[in-house]
Amino acid sequence: MKISEMIDRKKELGYTLKQIAELSGVPLGTVQKIFSGQTKSPRYDTLRALETALKPEGSGTAEVGEPPFRYGVDGTSATKGEIEPPPFRGKKQGEYTVDDYLAIPDERRVELIDGVIYDMTAPSPVHQVVVGFIFSELFNYVMANKGKCVVNAAPTDVHLDMDDRTMVQPDVLVTCKREKVTLVRVEGAPDFVLEVLSPSTRKKDLYIKVKKYENAGVRELWIVDPRDRCIFVYDFEHDDVITPYSFRDSIPVRIFDGDLAIDVRELSDYLDDLFGDAWWER
Repeated sequence: MKISEMIDRKKELGYTLKQIAELSGVPLGTVQKIFSGQTKSPRYDTLRALETALKPEGSGTAEVGEPPFRYGVDGTSATKGEIEPPPFRGKKQGEYTVDDYLAIPDERRVELIDGVIYDMTAPSPVHQVVVGFIFSELFNYVMANKGKCVVNAAPTDVHLDMDDRTMVQPDVLVTCKREKVTLVRVEGAPDFVLEVLSPSTRKKDLYIKVKKYENAGVRELWIVDPRDRCIFVYDFEHDDVITPYSFRDSIPVRIFDGDLAIDVRELSDYLDDLFGDAWWER
């Protein structure tokens, strides 16, 4: 279906661009650019997703690989009030593999955990400031000490269990075995992982990914909760010790034997200056 035909079909159905975005799984901004003519040569996968959403009822099902991913954290549709979308490649949640994950269009950021696809919404400015601050502290420490560890930030694929059912994207990770870091992804468990909670990822990060990281062999995990202004440090290397910190503390990085301590008070003060003293409510 040509773009001109899609425009005619949109008028025939009376759909808004927002409705088309929700039905196709294509981001609203992308839909707006395509239908306004701003994007002249959309990706094939994007066009196929739009075409599928605009097909008349009873016109047949999409070809293998066409249905877009719109799964929420609990495996249901990411669009409120909708049922789970059609299976991708004839599979259901819990059956997906790394090959399915790699076939997803680039504009759809997702994670694969134990065969379940989780949609990842765009992070908030507060989330990104937290990630950027802690990433820079870790990166600058490694560079200053000419260390061999590699510091990465999302979106970086991590083939966590080295199987065909899981591929995650931690917010920040440190990998000290250089052979794990390829030009494409990190193969195996990093030494350090940071996850910043958000409303859309809270359940997954707290109840699913913590256990996955522990079982995979991650040595240290930080869970940052901007809403409650606290940071939980999981020391998996030493008897699953969990230490809570506030946003006014200096927190030692255990994989570096405490030689690096990150002053979170500095981060908190910076967020106050940027967003006011109620940034944690955003």
